[in-house]
Amino acid sequence: MYPRQRYRGWGQVERPMPLRNENDPGAYVEQKSIKQFLEGCRQRGTSELTVSRYGKQLEALYAYLPNDKAIRYGTLEKWRESLIESGYVSGTVNSYLSVANMYLDFIGRREYQMSERLEQTPEVQPELSRAEYLQLLQAARKLGKERDYLMIKLFGTVELSVRELPKLTVEAVKAGKLIIDMNRSKRIVRLPEVLQKELLEFAERKGYASGPVFQTRDGRPMNRAYITRMIRAICPAAGVAEDKGSTRCLQKLYRSTRAGLESNISLLIDQAHERLLEQEQLKIGWAEVQ
Repeated sequence: MYPRQRYRGWGQVERPMPLRNENDPGAYVEQKSIKQFLEGCRQRGTSELTVSRYGKQLEALYAYLPNDKAIRYGTLEKWRESLIESGYVSGTVNSYLSVANMYLDFIGRREYQMSERLEQTPEVQPELSRAEYLQLLQAARKLGKERDYLMIKLFGTVELSVRELPKLTVEAVKAGKLIIDMNRSKRIVRLPEVLQKELLEFAERKGYASGPVFQTRDGRPMNRAYITRMIRAICPAAGVAEDKGSTRCLQKLYRSTRAGLESNISLLIDQAHERLLEQEQLKIGWAEVQ
């Protein structure tokens, strides 16, 4: 058990940095201590949404670490480069490193913290139109790249992050839904029937009877950088700017499309309600009965 009372103020006050010991075997990251850290955040009044984000970021760090799950000198620097290569913006990278620093403070291993932060510059997310999305699908189909076609359609059709992609298994596709259960947060992602049918046909042709539908040739999960390169390779044939060829642009298109449909539905409901009130007014309105 970590002496929590000793770290009551972790992340809030400045204390002398421990001397660097090059022979130190490293700071071991454990699931138990991650849970203790998150519980400590709750006790300090951190919102559940923020605690959930901390948990996801520490799980990402845990997955990145080697088999012994130890942070050594230079580990966070290498992790930062990995996050940048995966397409994360500077603000997000700084957030991940900040949580890692807080955790190291919590377990009393501040010598492995990384103080250098990336300079944050305003980044404008390019807008992918519905027509450009269809052009990407059409180009992938003409090029005979079924996997790329399905990947583009997946991120443009459902609310799914790259990190959650391994959850898209043959079993989940057959069920027509994914159950995302991470860090005490559960949500259900439903697959449209047209997408479900194409995914099942793809899995059958590939000989996938179970497990993830999408993976690299050597069986590893696909990361954001890998998928972005794949989509951008389609962009020239589709006549779409390469900076729009990313999962973020596809996810943004999905959200804006949903928002537009919900706005239209809301308008229809308002109009139907107005007609109902007008009909009732004709029957029992005050002026009509005088």
